[in-house]
Amino acid sequence: MCGPATGPGTEEDRPQRRSRGPAGRHPRPHSPSHETDNRKNFSGKHKAHGLLFLALTDERGNLIWISAAKPGRSSEITAARHNKITGHLRKAGLGALADLGFVGLDEDPDDPVVITGRKTTRNRRLTDAEKEANRLLNRERAAVEHGFANLKSWRFLTKIRVDARHATTLLRALLVLANTEIHR
Repeated sequence: MCGPATGPGTEEDRPQRRSRGPAGRHPRPHSPSHETDNRKNFSGKHKAHGLLFLALTDERGNLIWISAAKPGRSSEITAARHNKITGHLRKAGLGALADLGFVGLDEDPDDPVVITGRKTTRNRRLTDAEKEANRLLNRERAAVEHGFANLKSWRFLTKIRVDARHATTLLRALLVLANTEIHR
């Protein structure tokens, strides 16, 4: 996935990991401590508790970076702005392909670092050329989605009931394990 910048390309996405209680059961719904402790991790979009993290991959789907875990209620574009992803990519001379959740992230339209598809609106439909551009972008992104699927296949992630700081440490260790497994 090469953007307009030179060097290996990257892909951005938002893997949302649901968390479950002990032994894989969902936590008791009426537990007062559960409601106050885990409320910030509730995602209204996914209707579940979980953590949000962003990941960058190369064009083959190998994970190269994972952000710090954020509460599940955070939006992906806000997390990307907080991590200053566009500035880091621009400084490294890299480009990224991203899904529609990142539309509007790149503040420099003349020299974009993050390339996203086009959204349709209620009043304006996409032209045939815009639809074809979205298809081409999604075709390139499809290979990279396998890297995210590999990350999500680690089943212990569904049982994480720890602070976001500790989850970040675990996820970054998982990144090392995943890359070690791939390079064998």
